Amino acid sequence: MASKVILLLNIGTPQEASSDAVKHYLREFLNDSRVINIPSLIRKFLVNFIIVPFRYKTSTRAYRSVWMQEGSPLLALSQRMRDALQKKLGDDYHVKIAMRYGQPNIDNVLSELSDFKSIIVIPLYPQYSSAATGSSVAKVMQYYEQQWNIPQLDIVGDFYNHPGFIKSYAARIRHAMHDQNDYHYLFSYHGLPENHVIKSGCHTSCDHLNACPSVEIQNQYCYRAQCFETSRMLARELQLTDQQYHVAFQSRLGRTPWIKPYTDLLLSELIQKNIRRIAVVCPSFVVDCLETLEEVNIRLRDQWMKLGGEAFITVPCLNDDEVWISSLADLIQSR
Repeated sequence: MASKVILLLNIGTPQEASSDAVKHYLREFLNDSRVINIPSLIRKFLVNFIIVPFRYKTSTRAYRSVWMQEGSPLLALSQRMRDALQKKLGDDYHVKIAMRYGQPNIDNVLSELSDFKSIIVIPLYPQYSSAATGSSVAKVMQYYEQQWNIPQLDIVGDFYNHPGFIKSYAARIRHAMHDQNDYHYLFSYHGLPENHVIKSGCHTSCDHLNACPSVEIQNQYCYRAQCFETSRMLARELQLTDQQYHVAFQSRLGRTPWIKPYTDLLLSELIQKNIRRIAVVCPSFVVDCLETLEEVNIRLRDQWMKLGGEAFITVPCLNDDEVWISSLADLIQSR
């Protein structure tokens, strides 16, 4: 019997690409106070009577456009990652995957692990945010609040600057680009409302538009700063100059200010700078999902070509890439 448990956590997905399933998922996701951080009654009214009723049809069409034969891309590719990691680690480890929202849910998976005395928990979000990492870890803790026996929990908080993560993504980029050197790189990260960064306790001087300073103790929980640090490290690994890449943030929702610059608005600026060939990399995701497959590879690609772009490459996420699986195994074994 395996003596060590690895629990991989991801954000979640609808169980099927149907209107009812998407509505159920959106309600669970958006009613999380760490995702929409406003008073409970206002959030419930906003989510259940405004956002979901007006958004679910568009979201359902988006999911259907990328749905795989195995089901949800996020779940299917996460399961492939789990299987590859299990094979790499061997019989001494027991690798499980759970979703913060949807299935397989965290409570059910943890209930299957009651015989184990220690668990390494890895939220699959390279950069820390309360909305993703914080919410997933809080859900694990909430489960154990109700249990008599609590195992030793080793939680990986972030890995935005882990050498194995950087080298894995750089290798993924090189493979996707096939030595094509005439592309401009766009590192596009999932966005957050600006008030999430403020609540993280970031105390550095920042204009919220240009690059954040390096991560230090005064901004160690700043998601935006971690994203820029990941980009700088990837640029160094790929030997890119500052003029060869931009950093932006996608997937904003509603009218509240989100962290900038916005990916979709940046495209026009790149065209104005006579840039016509771009490669988009999404280093806030380790598994391809709706945001990379539909928002970037379909909608953003279409926008770019309509603006006058000539070429558009979407670099796949790490998924079950061999270099990434080896790096993830090294990270686990080093703990």
